[in-house]
Amino acid sequence: MKIAIASGKGGTGKTTLSVNLASFLAEQQEVVLVDLDVEEPNSGLFIHADLIHEEDTFKMVPDWKEDHCTFCGECQKVCNFHAVIQLGEMIMVFPELCHACYACSELCPTDALPMIPKKMGKLKHLKNNRLHFIESRLDIGEEQAVPLIKKTQKYISEQLNGSFIEIYDSPPGTSCPVIEATKDADYVILVTEPTPFGLHDLKLAAETMKELKKSVGVVINRDGIGNDDVFQYCENEQIPVLGKIPNDRRIAEIYSQGKLIYKEVPEFRLALEKITAHITTLCEQQNHS
Repeated sequence: MKIAIASGKGGTGKTTLSVNLASFLAEQQEVVLVDLDVEEPNSGLFIHADLIHEEDTFKMVPDWKEDHCTFCGECQKVCNFHAVIQLGEMIMVFPELCHACYACSELCPTDALPMIPKKMGKLKHLKNNRLHFIESRLDIGEEQAVPLIKKTQKYISEQLNGSFIEIYDSPPGTSCPVIEATKDADYVILVTEPTPFGLHDLKLAAETMKELKKSVGVVINRDGIGNDDVFQYCENEQIPVLGKIPNDRRIAEIYSQGKLIYKEVPEFRLALEKITAHITTLCEQQNHS
């Protein structure tokens, strides 16, 4: 079962929930934790595991061959991302804008734009007992997160047999990287805070998941601040509240030390137990369907 942990903005507690939930579940079964926030992955700060695989990751970009080109302009015409433009008798390629869709290369009548690999980041696979941890990180200056997210998901499907629970620590917001990180998920947990800002961004995330036809549940972080508007929204939208993480200074102190919170804060462990019970029910339903 694939579970994505997302939110409408950064700083709500996605990584906090992801690493603690994965480690908690790994006490009993095999779990795969994947940090898909490839622009700024930080799940690894809390996971102590042995490196078992590391590789550079590449995306395919067009490479202009001037001696083959007839300057027909077809490449510029078909590129929706302005990664290929024609300036007189010159074709300029901007790899940072390229989405590796192959349109310019495949539709070039003279094969003047063959695709070549370009390094975009690095992927690491670590393991600690029952916990597999996969982290991908974009190189500095790379702007496209989606190709690396796709590459990471492909690695998981090829190297891990799919019998484990997979937890995706997703990018923040509701843009393309989030869509890519959650589109294959069986269930999405949205993390929010009981504040007006939290409610605003929760609505954006919930509407996005509704468009993707994803089942969602909500975890309330920093419970005890703000008001009850988030709870009322979830009730009105029939979105289950899976757990509440208290607004507790101990949690912030433990987090700042790079430690797992559920091992030291009973209230946090209780929240994870409730979330796990819900996940177990979903798994049983999925197995029977």
